[in-house]
Amino acid sequence: MLHPSAPPRPVRVGAALAGVVGLAGLSGCASSGAQAGAPSEDIAYTDGTYTAEGSYRTPETTETIEVTITLADDVITAVEVVGDPQAPQSVQYQGRFIGGISDEVVGRDIDEISVSRVAGSSLTSGGFNDALETIKAEAAA
Repeated sequence: MLHPSAPPRPVRVGAALAGVVGLAGLSGCASSGAQAGAPSEDIAYTDGTYTAEGSYRTPETTETIEVTITLADDVITAVEVVGDPQAPQSVQYQGRFIGGISDEVVGRDIDEISVSRVAGSSLTSGGFNDALETIKAEAAA
C-alpha cells in the first residue's frame, strides 16, 4: 500500500543511495589509534633519533608536546613524548596519550602513521602528527 504523503520512488531511491554513500564515507572516522596514512611515497629516511615539537588547540589554550622518534629502515623503533600541559584537563589527556602511544606506533613504517586517538585522547594526536611531519622532513633531508 502506498502512503499518500510518501515521496515519489526516484526521491526515495536517491535518498537511500545518499545514505549509503554517507555511511561509506564515515566508516573511516570510527576507528581509533594509529591509522594507515597515505600510501608510502617510497621516501627513504635516514636512520637516527629525531625530536620535534608539535602543538594543538584545546578549548582553553594551545598545548605543545615534544616527540622523539628513533627510526631504523623507515620503521619506528622507539618513541618518547614529553608533555607540558597548561590546562588542567590536558594533564589527564596528555598522560593517557603518552602512556599509550608506544603501542600504536612502534614497529610501524613512519609513512603509515597518522594518529587519531590514543587512550581517549584525540586532541594530543594533532600535536603528535604535527611533530611527526617535522621529523619526517628532517629525516628525509
